Amino acid sequence: MVLFNMIVEVPRWTNAKMEIATEEPLNPIKHDIKKGKLRYVANIFPHKGYIWNYGALPQTWEDPNHKDDVTGCCGDNDPIDICEIGSKIRSSGEIVQVKVLGVLALVDEGETDWKIIAISADDPEAQKIHDIDDVKKHKPGYLEATVDWFQLYKVPDGKPENHFAFNGEFKNKDFAVEIIKSTHEHWKSLLHKKADGGAIKCMNVLVSGSPFRCSEEDARSIVQSLIPGTFFPSDHQDLLKVHHQILKIISFFEDRKKH
Repeated sequence: MVLFNMIVEVPRWTNAKMEIATEEPLNPIKHDIKKGKLRYVANIFPHKGYIWNYGALPQTWEDPNHKDDVTGCCGDNDPIDICEIGSKIRSSGEIVQVKVLGVLALVDEGETDWKIIAISADDPEAQKIHDIDDVKKHKPGYLEATVDWFQLYKVPDGKPENHFAFNGEFKNKDFAVEIIKSTHEHWKSLLHKKADGGAIKCMNVLVSGSPFRCSEEDARSIVQSLIPGTFFPSDHQDLLKVHHQILKIISFFEDRKKH
């Protein structure tokens, strides 16, 4: 069984548009801002917020200069998106090992925006869900709701409905894995300066041979400089402290927004 590591950006049933900030050093997850305002997705009846744990697969990139052979559109300049359909509500920033089940080809404002469907490897239903047809069998209506959600989620913002390649048909696990492999190759080109990433910050600490590679000390300095008074976590307990600190900050600003 092949597993992939998913980075959770948005927990299920929440509305805040948390995204990997690709144009900032080390690509932190941040609450997206447009025209000076924090962005939220509207509730698409009968759903509340995002209907899956939503995030991205690291080490992938949908190249905006490459026309996809399947969709006929170029990539959206982001890591490939993933919808995790397990029963547990995850946390923003959490890394989850997932089984890939299939993929939906969304065309968003003229750009290819693949949506991988997956389930966490530790989910109770993961032992009986292995491909996209198993989702139809064991979670009836979930895929149809997914198509509806992606088709309509921008309409409350005054934008037209999105459309899909393959008339909204989900492709199977093998097809999805090939898409992941392709976007991984584009990512490797990006990290080795063989493709133009525009404003994307490619600084990293692990990719051998990458001209953007930096030392761990440099990366630590960047993290500490971005948020004065914070520290770089050295163990699990420190990570928990940082997590609780971030939750308090988010809660504070949400309370201010309500008032």
